Amino acid sequence: MGVFPNETVLSGKRGLMMKQAYYKSDSGDLKSLLGNLGSANLIIMISNGDMFEKHVAELHAKYPNIPSIGTTGHFYGSTLREGGVGVVAMSGVRAAAGVLRSVSSMPMRDIGEFEKNVHKVSANGNNSVCIDLCSGNDAMTIAAMNTVLKKSGISLMGGTAFDGKVSVNGTVYQDACAYAIVRNETGKVKVYKENLYRPMDNRRFIASGTDRSRYYIGELNGKPAKAVYMNEFGISERDISKQTFSNPFGKITGDEICIISLKEPSGNGLCCYRQVNDSDVLTLLEIGDHAEIAAETIARIRADFSSISGVFAVNCAFRYLYFKEHNFLASYLQSMSKLGSFCGFVGNGEHYNDQFINQTMSCVVFG
Repeated sequence: MGVFPNETVLSGKRGLMMKQAYYKSDSGDLKSLLGNLGSANLIIMISNGDMFEKHVAELHAKYPNIPSIGTTGHFYGSTLREGGVGVVAMSGVRAAAGVLRSVSSMPMRDIGEFEKNVHKVSANGNNSVCIDLCSGNDAMTIAAMNTVLKKSGISLMGGTAFDGKVSVNGTVYQDACAYAIVRNETGKVKVYKENLYRPMDNRRFIASGTDRSRYYIGELNGKPAKAVYMNEFGISERDISKQTFSNPFGKITGDEICIISLKEPSGNGLCCYRQVNDSDVLTLLEIGDHAEIAAETIARIRADFSSISGVFAVNCAFRYLYFKEHNFLASYLQSMSKLGSFCGFVGNGEHYNDQFINQTMSCVVFG
């Protein structure tokens, strides 16, 4: 069986505890970081739009035999500075890195190779995760991957690129999803999501006149969606994009509420950052106490893990902007860093198992 052109499998040494380390350069000097990564079994790189191709080439030239995936966004550890570059080195894992191409039109195109990679690392639901970095069409791409992952109970987490570009083992792709199937050789793996929002009340809105290609809502309860949202908060059209920071929509699916961020008004309707379908049941959300919710997340993770080897997280750009505006970003990152090796990136969307979500944090924890 041949190896897919941009996929590599590398085993961690059995008995070696999983370790996650991260390194970052606020100036974008990737070469200064690369001497630290030699023992890694997987590398994740988060760069910026201007330097991405250069960084991808530098990383692959230095470590051509270590599986790697990358994208663009704001990298963070205990601190965050826009731009620059960050790399995450995972050792003590068995990893397969690959790509799904043409995700805007054919997200199932490379699903056969995706399934082979799951089998190559002997991934299972207790000790494995799929980490993905996507350029777009997230919902359909996640659905494609879950046709394979759900068979073995394997969790998924990841996020959306800032600039529509991803990389796998030295090759840059657009209209693609880079992924790594990661098996923790000596401990368990679990994914989490953190939602800062809750329903305002029991109001429900039935969406209609939607356009999937534009993530567009035409009507809510039979009335123009733009007017409904403006009337709910007594705001003008120019304030809609700002109001979503405090009051996005939520899509109700069973006991779950998936956040739907508003992008902009369009005609009499609203364009969102996530697909809404006709007959979807929506509610309006309000933000809770972010410090209290973060503390609950930390407590939940600590209750599940006696020891933590690493946490890799994706935070939504809207959460990032909200935290900055309310001077909560520094304390949030420092609080999460107390879990251990905590790092990640700010992206344009978040993935959690079979969900494409907005204004959320998703993360994977390695024991």
